[in-house]
Amino acid sequence: MHDPQQLQVVDIEARQVTLRWEPLGYNVTRCHNYSLTVQYRARGGGKEESREEAAHGSQHTIHNLSPFTNLSVRMLLRNREGVKESPEIHVQTDEDVPGEVPLDSIQASVYEDKILLKWREPAQTFGIITQYEISYKAVSSFDPVLDLSNQSGKVVKLGNETSHVFLGLYPGSTYSFTIRASTAKGFGPPAITQATTKISAPLMPVYDQETPLNQTDSTVTVVLKPAQSRGAPVSVYQVVVEEERPRRAHGGEAEILRCYPLPVHYHNASGLNSRYYYSAEFPSAGVSQPQTFTIGDNRTYGGYWNAPLLPHKSYSIYYQAVSAANGETKIDCVRVATKGSVLPQTIFCMTFDLWLISGAATHKPNAVEPEKQTDHTVKIAGIIAGILLFVIIFLEPQHTHTHTRTLKTIGYTDFITVYGDDASEIAVNQSLDIRNLCFLSCVADETQTLTSDTSSLVQSHTHTHSSHTHSLRKREAVDVPYHTGQLHPAIRVADLLQHITQMKCAEGYGFKEEYESFFEGQSAPWDSAKKDENRMKNRYGNIIAYDHSRVRLQNLDGEQNSDYINANYVDGYHRPNHYIATQGPMQETAIDFWRMVWQENTATIVMVTNLVEVGRVKCCKYWPDDTEIYRDIKVTLIETQLLSEYVIRTFAVEKRGAHEIREISQFHFTGWPDHGVPYHATGLLGFVRRVKAKSPPNAGPIVVHCSAGAGRTGCFIVIDIMLDMAEREGVVDIYNCVRELRSRRVNMVQTEEQYVFIHDAILEACLCGDTTIPANQLRSVYYDMNRLDPQTNSSPIKEEFRTLNMVTPTLRVEDCSIALLPRNHEKNRCMDVLPPDRCLPFLITIDGESSNYINAALMDSYKQPSAFIVTQHPLPNTVKDFWRLVLDYHCTSIVMLNDVDPAQLCPQYWPENGVHRHGPLQVEFVSADLEEDIISRIFRIYNAARPRGGYRMVQRVLGLGWPMYRDTPVSKRSFLKLIHQVDKWQEEYDGGEGRTVVHCLNGGGRSGTFCAISIVSEMLRHQRSVDVFHAVKTLRNNKPNMQQLKTLTKIIYNI
Repeated sequence: MHDPQQLQVVDIEARQVTLRWEPLGYNVTRCHNYSLTVQYRARGGGKEESREEAAHGSQHTIHNLSPFTNLSVRMLLRNREGVKESPEIHVQTDEDVPGEVPLDSIQASVYEDKILLKWREPAQTFGIITQYEISYKAVSSFDPVLDLSNQSGKVVKLGNETSHVFLGLYPGSTYSFTIRASTAKGFGPPAITQATTKISAPLMPVYDQETPLNQTDSTVTVVLKPAQSRGAPVSVYQVVVEEERPRRAHGGEAEILRCYPLPVHYHNASGLNSRYYYSAEFPSAGVSQPQTFTIGDNRTYGGYWNAPLLPHKSYSIYYQAVSAANGETKIDCVRVATKGSVLPQTIFCMTFDLWLISGAATHKPNAVEPEKQTDHTVKIAGIIAGILLFVIIFLEPQHTHTHTRTLKTIGYTDFITVYGDDASEIAVNQSLDIRNLCFLSCVADETQTLTSDTSSLVQSHTHTHSSHTHSLRKREAVDVPYHTGQLHPAIRVADLLQHITQMKCAEGYGFKEEYESFFEGQSAPWDSAKKDENRMKNRYGNIIAYDHSRVRLQNLDGEQNSDYINANYVDGYHRPNHYIATQGPMQETAIDFWRMVWQENTATIVMVTNLVEVGRVKCCKYWPDDTEIYRDIKVTLIETQLLSEYVIRTFAVEKRGAHEIREISQFHFTGWPDHGVPYHATGLLGFVRRVKAKSPPNAGPIVVHCSAGAGRTGCFIVIDIMLDMAEREGVVDIYNCVRELRSRRVNMVQTEEQYVFIHDAILEACLCGDTTIPANQLRSVYYDMNRLDPQTNSSPIKEEFRTLNMVTPTLRVEDCSIALLPRNHEKNRCMDVLPPDRCLPFLITIDGESSNYINAALMDSYKQPSAFIVTQHPLPNTVKDFWRLVLDYHCTSIVMLNDVDPAQLCPQYWPENGVHRHGPLQVEFVSADLEEDIISRIFRIYNAARPRGGYRMVQRVLGLGWPMYRDTPVSKRSFLKLIHQVDKWQEEYDGGEGRTVVHCLNGGGRSGTFCAISIVSEMLRHQRSVDVFHAVKTLRNNKPNMQQLKTLTKIIYNI
């Protein structure tokens, strides 16, 4: 007996295969009793299936096969002697029409006039997908007069294309889409879905001029024309009266007209300090054709009183149309008339009771009046600016490059238009806390109109001698990349404060609901990441790379599956694939990480995690301390710049066989806490701006990673994109930006807390702006900042300080819970100047039953975290705690900025000679020195209970040039010398590692001035620029009473 011969395939179809072999004679079977079996293995879709079928004669057909499936077939001949097998042959079934495109994979991102449709290939391809056919047709519209007959068509996409943008669609219309996939055998069954475009704002008629038909002292007559609906019928028309008030000029920028979505009645406008009110509202049928209307005729239209206009005021009259459908409301408006004042214009500033806002904040009897405080503070500001100019002349006489200082900010002037003159009285206890904004909505429902100021709150201030303003009558449309949310439109920067306020009410329910509407988990295929050979390359099993957006590495020679890295491309603001979001490298993937950096021509790496957090490894140290080889890539550390909240490392990177050396910078943000989010966004915003400024414009994608490459990575990217959008368009679209990011990488922005933090960060950025000034421009910029505007009687430096007051966080009772414990009351000089719990330096040295509390706060310097400890002058009962603090926190300098005064419980806490003993602590006088108006004393301090701990040398400096009766130092040069003396001692004695204790009477303004000037001086030396606002804001984030006077802020500029 021998095996069956000449087994061959004679017919192949999609679901069956016919076999033929040589007839079996007796000479083959050697008996009359035998059996013949066809055995085959089918492989397809990652599965393998084996079967056997009985065969007869010399031909057999295998039925019920899957199309486009590989088969391995052989014949088995069995008789009494045993089994003989034929050689195995291989065959593939023919293709068939594919299955249906998965309905749940079809995603539609809708705009006003376009729809982006995405889908996945059928689960059962049954061959090679060669093309997709998408038919579309408009089936209905919210606008009944719209003709949809020409809104249909068909497009064909290649087999590897799974998305298409349908352009030229009608707003507010529902379209039906039919998608079919095709192989060489034809089209499969269709998948049908529908999507509705967003409605557009009505198109307002053109008014060639703004001259009214008729005008009296109290009325203006205009023509109201019907608007053209776009996607939804016009529901109402409204006439809006806006009082013209002085506003700052926008340097060279056009003012874009913004409409008035929030209704304000005339009788509510003054109480809310609103610039505008509705004077009339008409149903759409009421303006079916042009008609005249008189503003100020003392009648009521649609519930709104059309009050007479005041003769001595100037007004602008706006006419707007509103469309609403499907949960959307769109408004367009046009200015139809202006009315000048009959008498010389008088500016009335309505006041808003901030007492209600701040929660029963009271004025102390000895509080400085706002007007006096302004003059008072301007003095100190001048001194600070002078000292700063002295620093620049002293440190860098030659710098010639030019720069224009630009602030993209919601300025104080705009805040004043919202809240009235009372805003100037916002002190530390009454400041705007962007962490807890719900109070803004608690006064009355109408307060939501407060931020509907028609003036642009995104402004560019260029410090030049002239500025001018242009106005546009109509809004200008802009192309916004993330405006894809049907129910989540972009937010104007001018409305951002109000939006966040409303979202934070009801215990954050608004943000909670919005965040939970994001799709959680996998939303696209990630087959490559799931392959067995790639599983070990993923740090976390649920945060891996989607196939469609993953970075594909060039395969290494001889390693077929070496193209995978857990990283995805993410689009930037109008910049495709501007970022690569990736996980923190592991030991196994560090080589792949550097391969990616080289392949993508990356020049900037952003790291938003620490290597170890809460005892867990979050990221491996993938960079060298000197030089290291990562396969064929050599990485050399060139420079490390340590700053208080981040580190900048510069590497030289080479690749074997490539004749170039690339410089790559790593920006490592270290200020993100182990849990939650940063308490304030100030540091992260500075970090984002530094990355933006230092990233080469023509380099490849910016690589951003945290540990998983989702949460903090998403926060950084969203903030970076939104800063660009706010600057370019005056709007932000955080919701749809996050949604877009999640379509590229799973779970970007991982928690609701992170989502809220992004909003707070963007709000802070818009309120404060970018206040960095190049050193060689400081003199001219400072001059411009002090120029008084004759219309507002204000100056940019005054507004900057007022903005600073506005954004300084208010400390709540729960923030200072430890300072408020009954046992600690007697340790506080002032119960309204308390350190927050998060900044406390808890005392370590044990002292009987004494608590570990001291009224002090840790503060960052420019380069070192917690470099300063700011505290009050020791009370008689806290002198011992003061020296415990100095010893426990390795302090090598003490700066005293007040006088000894027993009447104010300010004792002399140091020995003039010999030793002072405070329990086990001993403070020994070593030497003293008087140089001009600085007295320095050196002490030796040690703990007798721990002799092995050794001793510490401490220098205490006292500046005599700032008497208690003066608001500012007598000499800027002397104050700067005081700072330099401290810096020199710190560097010589402890290599700059020791901390500095700074105290004045209550640890407030004077201490803050010293810390701020020290920070700015360091910034000037290392960065060749200054940012006084950022320095003071950073200090105030930890202790709001730092820098309470505008004059002190001005001192910092002046120094």
